[in-house]
Amino acid sequence: MQNSIVGRAIEPQPASVPALGIDFGGTKIEAVLLGADGETLWQQRVPNPGTYDTAVAAIAEFVVAADIAGGTACTVGIGAPGSPSPRTGVMRNSNSLYLNGRSFSKDLTSVLGRPVRLVNDANCLALSEATDGAATGARSVFALVIGTGVGGGIVLSGACHDGAHGIAGEIGHLPLPWPRSDELSPPPCWCGLTGCIESWVSGTGFARAARTEHGLSLSAPEIVAAARAGNPAARAALDAYIDRLGRVLAMVANLLDPEVVVLGGGMSNVAEIYEELPAIVRRYAFSDLWEGRIVPARWGDASGVRGAARL
Repeated sequence: MQNSIVGRAIEPQPASVPALGIDFGGTKIEAVLLGADGETLWQQRVPNPGTYDTAVAAIAEFVVAADIAGGTACTVGIGAPGSPSPRTGVMRNSNSLYLNGRSFSKDLTSVLGRPVRLVNDANCLALSEATDGAATGARSVFALVIGTGVGGGIVLSGACHDGAHGIAGEIGHLPLPWPRSDELSPPPCWCGLTGCIESWVSGTGFARAARTEHGLSLSAPEIVAAARAGNPAARAALDAYIDRLGRVLAMVANLLDPEVVVLGGGMSNVAEIYEELPAIVRRYAFSDLWEGRIVPARWGDASGVRGAARL
């Protein structure tokens, strides 16, 4: 398979020419062109067009514009939900369902006339933050995206680690750990299983749980705002969310024991979670000492696209 980087460490590329990063999100596609010193030369964001052919066309338009802005042909790195199969190169496990079953990297290489480095979007977040973000200098970094979906990325000694089969860090599709009695009839997940972490701690999972457990028909940001305004049901829903997220991160601590956990995605902007998560992780982690840092992404929503540029 051409352009496969599954099953080995993903080393950041030297920035000898402008580097284009593309972040393929559930609702938007974002691009940024970085110069040799990491400076932004050009950037653009468009709504996710919702079909495979129009998405490929949008990416092609990004590349044309980036080449003009940078004055030369740029390198191209893409972070996308899901990952290519190491055997066939076909996309799988993407919550942008129209990517699944498609040879995304091969098709883009054909359209663009240049190599494309494609990895899971959470790995891009991890690489960005380990390179010049909130986890700069850390030898082991776990990045957790908590937005429309839930995904994880791992950086060890400055390089992404995606495992032998390209699924390392796919924490969103493990079951919620240490379930309480009221969590034993878990919700279905789009992947076909039930009780996946994504169905609990994504933004949509937070809103679903608040609705079914507390009678709140609100979006995730509206629930947080109501909790801050003193609504007791919203506060209870937020507390339950933070407890679930803490259990998830305790499982990460037991499996990987990273120096730094970086949070990205919409739910990472909820300031209250950083106050309470460390104590919850310590309660569940299998250690008498846990001093890992849990921090928001330095580059915020731009972190994933910056990481893609560094592929």
